[in-house]
Amino acid sequence: MSAPHVTGGEHPLDNPVRAALTGPHSHFAEERGRILRYPADVAPWVAIPDAPQAEDWADAAALAGPGGAVTITAFREPPPDDWEITFHAEGVQLVDAGVAAAPFPQAVRLGPADVPEMLDLVARTRPGPFLPRTVELGTYLGVRREGALVAMAGERLHPPGWSEISGVCTDDSVRGQGLGSGLVLAVAHEIRKRGDTPFLHASASNTDAVRLYESLGFVLRRRTSFLSARVPVPPPTLLSGTGGVRRDGDARAAAGL
Repeated sequence: MSAPHVTGGEHPLDNPVRAALTGPHSHFAEERGRILRYPADVAPWVAIPDAPQAEDWADAAALAGPGGAVTITAFREPPPDDWEITFHAEGVQLVDAGVAAAPFPQAVRLGPADVPEMLDLVARTRPGPFLPRTVELGTYLGVRREGALVAMAGERLHPPGWSEISGVCTDDSVRGQGLGSGLVLAVAHEIRKRGDTPFLHASASNTDAVRLYESLGFVLRRRTSFLSARVPVPPPTLLSGTGGVRRDGDARAAAGL
């Protein structure tokens, strides 16, 4: 698998995960060596250096644990050959270029108490990663019909001066009513009130969503890729004379390491 082309530079959106975890989201950062990541129940994203070395991948593996997932974007080099690629998609990064941000009268603010309903809506609509503590990353707004949550949108990555709109989803029962657009504009309004600029990511193959975002005033800044890879699981070690097996970690513990 070849690495995607990524333009260089020091712009916060060139490596938005690293920019967020060394900036406004630094209180979420879990760190080992040059690797940063969000807690596993907050967001799947891991920040790797632009030119990762073998020790960087080893540190990423240590953070994720054997069999754990390392999910990256804006990467120049793929993971080591013995890592299993479980997801890879081409994407686009869009930025505010005159979005008509405004409050949405139907929107209600969502918080931790709403997470079970938010997770249920995400499971039905599959907008992308949303985990039990993702709601802590920023403002989330939703629309309810007869008490049930039927649409939502919120914030995820927060590089300095920017905030990503994410988790945009609408239940099939209310599609075509402008709820998604209204929520995107309302979240953009919340971001602008803080003095930040909205941006977002979308799958390059989801042309309907890209056209919708462009109609709202977002423009393409760059193309990118999203990748998730599984950390190798160490092979079992044969226990001499017993026919049993133990993992490398068991052998280290037995040796007092």
